[in-house]
Amino acid sequence: MEKKENDKDLMKLIQNRFSRLSKGQKLIAEYILNNYDKAAFMTAAKLGGAVGVSESTVVRFANELNFSGYPKLQKALQELIKNKLTTVQRLELSNDFVSDGDALKGVLKADMENIRATLEKINSYTFEDVVNSIYKAKKIYIIGLRSSTALAEFLGFYLNIILQNVRIVSYGISDIFEQVINISEGDLVIGIGFPRYATKTIDILDFAKSRGAEVVALTDSLLSPLAAKADYTLIAQSNMASFVDSLVAPLSVINALIIAIGMREKNNISDTFNNLETIWKEYNVYSYNNKNVSDDE
Repeated sequence: MEKKENDKDLMKLIQNRFSRLSKGQKLIAEYILNNYDKAAFMTAAKLGGAVGVSESTVVRFANELNFSGYPKLQKALQELIKNKLTTVQRLELSNDFVSDGDALKGVLKADMENIRATLEKINSYTFEDVVNSIYKAKKIYIIGLRSSTALAEFLGFYLNIILQNVRIVSYGISDIFEQVINISEGDLVIGIGFPRYATKTIDILDFAKSRGAEVVALTDSLLSPLAAKADYTLIAQSNMASFVDSLVAPLSVINALIIAIGMREKNNISDTFNNLETIWKEYNVYSYNNKNVSDDE
């Protein structure tokens, strides 16, 4: 099946199939129903160990639910919970995620997997469409709140150097909606959001659509509420069984957008950076060899 489960139906599916399951599979089903937040990040071997059955029994359980293998069932569980886990629950999961106590290896491996999965999922044609939309937009608004703020700031910083028609929408002295009140047809809004999705970001995308602006979403799934509001969606995987969001793959996609736009404006940004280099040197913005740039003058 690889049911594109309406993930809410996954628990119901397990309940409906329960009577047909073997004794060992029933133990797995009961564990998942009661601990689905933990089961979602367990390997088949670890899940089997938790309930006292073999790894092969776990695989057969996934097959019984019409999944082609345990990884597909695991992914469905992750989709089910990732927007529901509280920060406290994610903190508790960190112990299982870094099972050998090596946070460095665990996190780096997870981020490598996120980039690999993003490379598989992202649509290169959609990426080019987004680049074209950014390039032709009258004005560009970028919104990313909560943990996505850093991504929005980074994208906005570089796009504004290249195009100079970019506004970053963020919390401040003015309300979010006051910052986008003049959005109109011909403008572009880029919304960045990952589980748990910020409600205000979704509201702004909805508002932008109502004003005739084009909307781009950078998010984790086509099932994301941001994707539902977007004309174009760029997928970047952000899975991390911890209280910290993994932003490595989203940042890589943002880097690619910046470079793609920059290549189109190569001559113009060359002049811009030449001017900036003069200013940076004059005002000691950067330091080299532990000395300010101007110290040798």
